[in-house]
Amino acid sequence: MRRLIGMALVATMMAFGFAAHAEESQVDPAKVSDSLKAIFQFGSAATKQALNQNTVTLITGTIGGTYVQFGADLASVLDDGNKLRVLPIVGRGSVQSVADILFLQGVDIGIVRADTLDYLERKGFAKDIKKQFTYVTKLYNEEMQIIAPKSVNSLRDLEGKTVSVDLPNGSTFVTVLTVADRLGMKANWVYIEQRIAMEKLKKGEVDAVIVVGGKPYKSVSNFGNDGRFHLVKVDYEKPLQGDYLPATLTAKDYPNLIAEGESVDTIAVPALLAAYNWAPNTDRYRKLSLFVDAFFTKFPQFQNPPFHPKWKEVSLAAPLAGWTRLPSAQQWLDTHGIEPVSRNRFDDFLKQSAVSGKLPADADKETLFRQYKAWEADQNARAQAQAPAPKSR
Repeated sequence: MRRLIGMALVATMMAFGFAAHAEESQVDPAKVSDSLKAIFQFGSAATKQALNQNTVTLITGTIGGTYVQFGADLASVLDDGNKLRVLPIVGRGSVQSVADILFLQGVDIGIVRADTLDYLERKGFAKDIKKQFTYVTKLYNEEMQIIAPKSVNSLRDLEGKTVSVDLPNGSTFVTVLTVADRLGMKANWVYIEQRIAMEKLKKGEVDAVIVVGGKPYKSVSNFGNDGRFHLVKVDYEKPLQGDYLPATLTAKDYPNLIAEGESVDTIAVPALLAAYNWAPNTDRYRKLSLFVDAFFTKFPQFQNPPFHPKWKEVSLAAPLAGWTRLPSAQQWLDTHGIEPVSRNRFDDFLKQSAVSGKLPADADKETLFRQYKAWEADQNARAQAQAPAPKSR
């Protein structure tokens, strides 16, 4: 009996010894997690102030869209304990984001589409609205993607047909209606959430679904094609060349809708990171400046996996016509000597694009200039990806 009791005591002591060793070899989460520290200090005025002082709130877009993925990427790279936290919020798209930046308490920045503010002014919903905004940087180009039966060969073939352009809080409808107005094209536009619209397309209840977003767009990639559907081309017609860019979709982007080795021409519109035009002496402006410094300093990290491939299109210094850049963002670019690619390179682009060695006539150069801007953005992105990261101030 005594022997059994002795063995039990030895086993108990060994168990406690192993447990103690395990505790010593593991890091206490409370020592490394700012979230746990905050919970343990709940009620502390200092903790509350620290959590709110350097948190920047970013309004993004709908689940599955490129805006949401960009927001997640920004939070992943830039979060730095209490020094800076980026808090992405799932939004409803560009139109709602404009309203949220203007009126929703606590929203500091948001991703919007370049043609949204022009649309709001053109339709009489706002006046001089761009004066209330600044932009941090132009982001990527968002392609127009049209899913339709194979009997539809181009955007103009949708004349008079029933076409879904997503919900009216987003931005797809803005670009689609703007393009339709420019082309003098009329259709029965319906506002249906994309996933539902795609099911209606399969049942023949709508004739096409249009999505405007950075490729590869999740809902388009996930479209279950039974062979009846494809992506429809959008010709880069002259009325579109003032505000839109030429773009191409390939089988690599959407193997479910484009055959191997083929491509589909379309158009694209820039997206940008926008903020309310806060006065420089405000705390909200201070937080934006903090965000800019971290974002621009760590920018090269975004252009490598596992982050969204659209980051490779981003050029921090790219100008955006009609918009004013956030002063602290411009100051950062000036301090670090980052400038847009010279417009003299337009001649290089023309030479590379020349057919049979012939350069276009002067009258055609303006038509090609928008294409050049897309090429220039790609050159900027490549140069920045190869450059060493600037030192933090």
